Amino acid sequence: MLRAESVVPVRMRRVAVVAPEPALRETLVRIAEAGCVEIDLPVDGGPAVRGPAASRLQRLRAGPGPAVLSAAPPDLDALEREGRADLLAGEAQLEERLGGAVRHGAVAALAGWCPEAEVEATAARIAGAGGALVPLPTPRGVDPPTLLPGAAQGPPDHRPRAVRRSFTPLVTTYGTVPYADLDPTLPAGIAYVVMFGLMFGDAGHGLLLLALALVLRAGRPRRAAALRPLWPFVAAAGLAAALAGLAYGEFFGPTGVLPVLWLAPLDEPTRLLTAAVGLGAVLLALAYGAGIVNRLREGGPAAALYATSGVAGAAVYLGLAALAGSVWLGQAVYGVVGAAVAAAGLAFAGVGVYAGTAGGAGGAVQTGVQLFDAVVRIGSNVVSFARLAAFGLTHAALGAIVWDGTTSLAGRGPVGVAVAMLVFLLGNALAFALEALVAGVQALRLEFYELFSRLFESEGRPFTPWRPPVQHLTDPAGGTGASEARATVGRGPVTKEEV
Repeated sequence: MLRAESVVPVRMRRVAVVAPEPALRETLVRIAEAGCVEIDLPVDGGPAVRGPAASRLQRLRAGPGPAVLSAAPPDLDALEREGRADLLAGEAQLEERLGGAVRHGAVAALAGWCPEAEVEATAARIAGAGGALVPLPTPRGVDPPTLLPGAAQGPPDHRPRAVRRSFTPLVTTYGTVPYADLDPTLPAGIAYVVMFGLMFGDAGHGLLLLALALVLRAGRPRRAAALRPLWPFVAAAGLAAALAGLAYGEFFGPTGVLPVLWLAPLDEPTRLLTAAVGLGAVLLALAYGAGIVNRLREGGPAAALYATSGVAGAAVYLGLAALAGSVWLGQAVYGVVGAAVAAAGLAFAGVGVYAGTAGGAGGAVQTGVQLFDAVVRIGSNVVSFARLAAFGLTHAALGAIVWDGTTSLAGRGPVGVAVAMLVFLLGNALAFALEALVAGVQALRLEFYELFSRLFESEGRPFTPWRPPVQHLTDPAGGTGASEARATVGRGPVTKEEV
């Protein structure tokens, strides 16, 4: 059972980092080691700061690279002579934050954001340096930054669950979830793999994807090591494809190895098409439900009621669905009820749309155009899910072509058998690569345009904590001491599981 806090972004708290001037540097170093505080930069409300380290870094003409923060004040001249652009970059970042501090007498303060569950631990960490982390009220009209539960990787014992983390790119590629909205990571991942499986339905190809996921999990090949966190996503897609292949009776094509448990795509295309559109209708209904919750959290009951992605839009959708059902089932009563519900939804949506216009005749025309567009979009979005059946048929057709070619060659002697094996291997390799790409892109398109467009009406701002690696030097005052340096990497952004 999902906990309420597991379906929303990590709760953030506005904080102030306060320290006596002599202790400010060490306090900020400990903030960097904690890796869970986003500090407001001067460019957010004041002039940019360029200190001695930034000037030296510019003279080195070093390109963008990793920044490393020295725990103790380094010799900037020595760093420049040695070409240590990483340490100079870290020092430049520190200067930027020091320059943005608000000072009152001997005390300096910087404002920022921190996950609420990390405030106490971070305050204890910087207290040893003489600093304090003071919770502040959230400014009016300012949305906190967004950190999704699976968007970051912490230490091994605090990492979010692998499945959630592997699904996160589906959401972050579309945009940053507003802080007030629901986190759709898990539902979006499940919907994606189901749609992918319907289009890539072949038990043999699904098992190949599962094998690929295990290879990624093992960190092979090394060049693809950065993709290792995605292995649960690939495994889930492979499992969905394998299950769909079982339902279709497809194992590297219609080889007869598996019986048809549900339907053979090429034999019952209409039934497959009906199932695809039906699945799309259910997914759209769920998207409207999530959209209503998001509008309620963003702007209250009025926003949820009048938005085309809220109650009003959902009423239009359900009314049109009832009208379609009346035609399908031949029940006139469904049509009457559906027309009434759709008309009510259009009326509420019209009020909401008109309120956002300049009014008058122009506003009325604009409202009419947008309502017409909303109705057309509902129909086109439902029909768009027919591509699940279309590409499922394409995959089955390719498999049938390869298998027919294989069987026709296999009966022509030893040479024919050898050629048949080659056709089978190359044909399936081509079908696997081509269809995996097509199914992956089409599932992503359906998720972005048909589903996410109802969930989100705006975009949030990602949480970007300051967390450069901190390097402790045995000789901080005289040179870099690179051979005796000890680097300590900040523990990384906090994750939902730590909350």
